[in-house]
Amino acid sequence: MEKKIGDIKNELMAANESELPVFVECYVQDARSGVKALVTRARKRIEALEKEKQRIEIMRQYEQEYAACGYICGIDEAGRGPLAGPVVAGAVILPADCQILYLNDSKQLSAKKREELYAVILHEAVAVGVGCVPHTRIDEINILQATYEAMREAINRLGVKPDILLNDAVTIPNVDIRQVPIVKGDAKSVSIAAASIVAKVTRDRMMVEYDKLYPEYRFAENKGYGAAVHIEALKKYGPSPIHRKTFIGNFVDL
Repeated sequence: MEKKIGDIKNELMAANESELPVFVECYVQDARSGVKALVTRARKRIEALEKEKQRIEIMRQYEQEYAACGYICGIDEAGRGPLAGPVVAGAVILPADCQILYLNDSKQLSAKKREELYAVILHEAVAVGVGCVPHTRIDEINILQATYEAMREAINRLGVKPDILLNDAVTIPNVDIRQVPIVKGDAKSVSIAAASIVAKVTRDRMMVEYDKLYPEYRFAENKGYGAAVHIEALKKYGPSPIHRKTFIGNFVDL
């Protein structure tokens, strides 16, 4: 008895990436148009997967170039631009044979995908460190110095000392580890991309919690960035306890 097309469709939906070639082999001889369409869909998924593997291999170029150095750590930050909340840095050492797919600049990923990858990174990484510098410190020493401070903290929180740092565009002062700054590194290096995701997810989760304390600013939606509803609330209610005073002078009198 032939399997119903609906059942075959459910089978395709449930199939993971490694099972797709088996699915195609199973149903490629089925003459029904509905099944042919499902086989075509499976083949497209296989093609997309191969393209993603090729993209990730290109993003491993720096890791391959510096492989002889030992532990390679990617560094990136989240939250330099917002009007409120901390700046957060991520430091990630991936295994040399890392095959995590879909790593990218965190801004290019959906919130759902970032969360999924965050869990995979924490499970697969050799070490992960996070540094967080609050708004008060940002006002005290400026955002660039606060970013450096967060990055140093993230490095110090790693369970393993890295032998080389791949940084997203910056050279961090007062660090005795070799550094390689890479412009737009979060889109060019899997290690920096992983750090970008860790930093972004960590900070976004913090801003969701702050939203519960200060709901009028809609931090869960805007994460402290200067969205219209945020600026409107800032003008109406004044600054919250987590606003950066050095960032909001154009909107409120301090």
